Amino acid sequence: MRARTLPRSFYRRDSRVVAPELLNKVLRSSVDGAPPLAARIVEVEAYAGAEDPGSHGYRGETPRTRTMFGRAGHLYVYFTYGMHWCANAVCGEVGESSAVLLRAAAPLEGLEVLRANRGPAARRERDLCSGPAKLCQAFGIDRAFDGADLVTGDRGLRITDDGVPPPDRPRVTRRIGLSAGAEHEWRWCVAGDPNVSR
Repeated sequence: MRARTLPRSFYRRDSRVVAPELLNKVLRSSVDGAPPLAARIVEVEAYAGAEDPGSHGYRGETPRTRTMFGRAGHLYVYFTYGMHWCANAVCGEVGESSAVLLRAAAPLEGLEVLRANRGPAARRERDLCSGPAKLCQAFGIDRAFDGADLVTGDRGLRITDDGVPPPDRPRVTRRIGLSAGAEHEWRWCVAGDPNVSR
């Protein structure tokens, strides 16, 4: 099957529906002048806006979270712990602040570039994208990609379907590293995949 870019309608649903369906989809980067990069998404977390105290959108829109409140199918990128970038696929309708955090992926293409971007900390292939900050570092995703359209690929990033279905029985757990909303089991991953963050 030829890989196809996920349509806007895929994202225009509740993040808790979208998240498990993103498993085994492929994040692709084709930024001008750089080798193509690709990695299969193996871990995600859903965030549900105003009903979710763990979400950046819980208390309403701010300059930082504006993209999260925008149109589905865009990338919401934020800085955390004063050192890391994290990337989320915006879901739902405009104003809902529904999103899916891309937590981990299995490298497929451009391993040398992914490795160079990650630096000496990535000794093994499974160290390249096994966490949300690692994934962003490997793909070179930073604030410049906040608002990137994953459907049109306006900044070189897309999520595609190459025919590999989501797992029938993904592992489901509580989300990681939250002080509020930690009770929700809104984290999904491909069971047994070595690239999963934990």
